[in-house]
Amino acid sequence: MKARTWWSGIVAATLACCAVPAMAEDAATTLLHPLFQDHAVLQRDQAVAVWGTVAPGTPVSVALAGRTVTTRADAGGRWHATLQPIAAGGPYDMAVQAGQATQVVRDVQMGDVWLCSGQSNMALPVWRTLDADSEIAAATHPSIRLFTVPNAAAVTPQRDLQGAVAWQPASPDTVRDFSAACFYFARELQKTVNVPMGLIEAAWGGSRIEAWTSGDALRAQGGMGPALDVLALYAHDPAAANRQWGRHWQQWWTTREGAIAGDAPWQPDADRTGWQDAPPTLGAWERWGVPALSDYNGMVWYRTQVTLTAAQAAQGARLALGPVDETDMTWVNGVAVGSQYGPGQARSYALPAGLLHAGANTVVMNVLDTYGDGGLAGPASDHAVHLDDGTRIALDAPWQYRAAPGAPAPPPAPWHAATGLSTLYNGMIAPLGNYGVRGMLWYQGESNTADGLAYAAKLRSLRDDWRSRFGAQTPLLVVQLAGYGPPPVAPGESGWAQVREAQRQVAAEDPHSGLALAIDIGDAYDIHPPNKQELARRLARVARHVVYGDRTVDPSGPTARKASRLQGGVRIVFDDVAGTLVTTGAKGPIGFELCDAEARHCSYADAVLDGRDVVLRSPQAGPGARVRYCWADGPVCTLRDSRGAPAGPFDLSLTPAEDR
Repeated sequence: MKARTWWSGIVAATLACCAVPAMAEDAATTLLHPLFQDHAVLQRDQAVAVWGTVAPGTPVSVALAGRTVTTRADAGGRWHATLQPIAAGGPYDMAVQAGQATQVVRDVQMGDVWLCSGQSNMALPVWRTLDADSEIAAATHPSIRLFTVPNAAAVTPQRDLQGAVAWQPASPDTVRDFSAACFYFARELQKTVNVPMGLIEAAWGGSRIEAWTSGDALRAQGGMGPALDVLALYAHDPAAANRQWGRHWQQWWTTREGAIAGDAPWQPDADRTGWQDAPPTLGAWERWGVPALSDYNGMVWYRTQVTLTAAQAAQGARLALGPVDETDMTWVNGVAVGSQYGPGQARSYALPAGLLHAGANTVVMNVLDTYGDGGLAGPASDHAVHLDDGTRIALDAPWQYRAAPGAPAPPPAPWHAATGLSTLYNGMIAPLGNYGVRGMLWYQGESNTADGLAYAAKLRSLRDDWRSRFGAQTPLLVVQLAGYGPPPVAPGESGWAQVREAQRQVAAEDPHSGLALAIDIGDAYDIHPPNKQELARRLARVARHVVYGDRTVDPSGPTARKASRLQGGVRIVFDDVAGTLVTTGAKGPIGFELCDAEARHCSYADAVLDGRDVVLRSPQAGPGARVRYCWADGPVCTLRDSRGAPAGPFDLSLTPAEDR
């Protein structure tokens, strides 16, 4: 007790005198984790976790808003302290002392902290949204603080952030490159929740949900054990992991749909039938003047050779390749040496000892492109083998290529940054420790639409995984995928619709989750719709209902509760309807489908409004039938309520009889 009183007096004297320096520069880099900096927002009304690094065994004291706690660094020099909850307010100074070193963090606010994560639509910056110039010019909100987690992928969980970071009050200079969905959300929410807002952006364009989920959670899902074993091997023996993954990839190639027996393009003695000369300039294959490649997204094989002397082949070496768009799998002399996802990023792969030999050595790449231009950057001389003695041997022998259309995308290596397993969790979520958050915003799914039926289980896993870190009841607010692509002319399957249905189901089953609809504010020709302001208004409305318990607002819009059979038709009952149901642009609602039990056969159904219900008239509503609404990548959805809130897509089984 005496020690605590003594330390409190020291802190008070330090904070009372502005002439005392915050701390020595060398200590500033070691006492506190970089999350704790000037202008930080800490979560109000919760125990406040604080941590950092000092010399092993050093006693550490933390003082904030009249509360003080002491602890001691462990044998690795890491310390962790927990302060009692503090109400909204500030600014405060947080003082930390460890031995003779002191760090004072200024202008700390107690408020609500939001983790904003996902792929490119969450990462989309303010400058790419509607009316961006005006939005940026007016973005002076000192009680909204911004923190961007540096993009970093790792094969094992990291404690530290990989790059310089800072908390920054929102201003025209700071919001320009920050997540628009996240910033606009906080700005809208503050209209009714008048507390400081701390925004942590951790987003990566093109990322799959598996990359954001911990290895333990992925293993618990099942089916990913072998890939996770390869990832664990990669952490300490990348060459062995590359060889093992190469064998897995080759197995996929030889057993995929449409595989040709004996076709092994990576082998040095592979059949050359179907190979053609690539232009020496290489570059995007869409620009080669080959009609079949002018608008091609898929896989293309590349092949060349490099000739070495015996002395050169005996040296250590690396294969250096120029930028590749997007994903490569690379072999040298039939042995897999590397694989990476990274549009426009160069590759550099270590070549195991004994792999090279005197004479001709074969280099083979499989390049997968899924969007825009694709291929291996040129010219050919930009690619080379680098020997340990400093010699650079260009791969300027003729390159050949062979397209591989029709096959599904190959399995991504588990260490790939955005498409791997646990890589972004390890590099961007794990370093956040157990920093207090009020809730989590999740805008992701576009990269999982090729396997939409599996998304619900993956989203549940991520939700529970993150809650094990940030708190068992931490709210999760999910943005449902916006419409993208041309409207359908007939019913059909849609991976985008499957992901939306998974998002709807997972949000509906959990009282601490909510769903923000975006189906009607998408863009058929732009996967990044710019109207993030309306999306933020909807997210804020969901937060008010789910997080703050404001029952005066509906969480989103009309929600289909059940579909029951009528004589010659179906009645769909909706909840959360403001006023009555209405339609836009048509006399009645469109986009409703009646399907068999497995949704293998679907047909559009005529629909009419009946107050807060929709009635479908069709003789096809037989036993076990299903009803779907707005089931397409880019559907036309016309059903709303009186305040204009859209009804979201859904897929419901019919109940045997009407029961309201």
